[in-house]
Amino acid sequence: MAAKKTKTLAKPPALTEQEKTENIARVTLMPSANAAAIIADYGKAFGTQDVQALIDQLRTHFAEVKDGDLHHCEAMLVGQAHALQSIFLNLSRRAINQEGLIQFETFLRIALKAQNQCRATLETLATIKNPPVVFAKQANISHGPQQVNNGTAPPSHVEKTINQSNELLEVQHGSETMDTSTTGAAIGKNPAMATMGKVHRR
Repeated sequence: MAAKKTKTLAKPPALTEQEKTENIARVTLMPSANAAAIIADYGKAFGTQDVQALIDQLRTHFAEVKDGDLHHCEAMLVGQAHALQSIFLNLSRRAINQEGLIQFETFLRIALKAQNQCRATLETLATIKNPPVVFAKQANISHGPQQVNNGTAPPSHVEKTINQSNELLEVQHGSETMDTSTTGAAIGKNPAMATMGKVHRR
């Protein structure tokens, strides 16, 4: 029988030093890679961690948040609140067993910091579950000398302010006519202005 031919896969070309540097920079700035590196160090209590597996899991959570699914974030906050509560209780118990004032104050101060972080975590969770309602105010944009009044319009019975320089004289003095004097008697004939006689006519 003829021997079967095995296909050999071509090896990818080796990366140049510039490409290696760019790849390292890209991975260093990846949020999933950043978190995976820290989780791998702190997660040794659960066993040997694989960074690439952690990156894949984190990307799944990133996609859920992008689609509006925050159930994992909410669960994380609840877990953090419980962990911070445990730290607070542990440090509080250790503080009460200290003989020196400095040691007592140190343990108790750190315990209260953990308690404050627990409170802030629960507040964040409450904000996610019940986001505050935002009321947008009206924006008045004018291009030029324009006055915009957002307040309540004045009542219709309020009179206009009178501009004294633009009103008529009779309005200013409260009279009906421009002439404020009373009507006088008719003037009689002037004898000096009487009609000339026939002798003096032309």
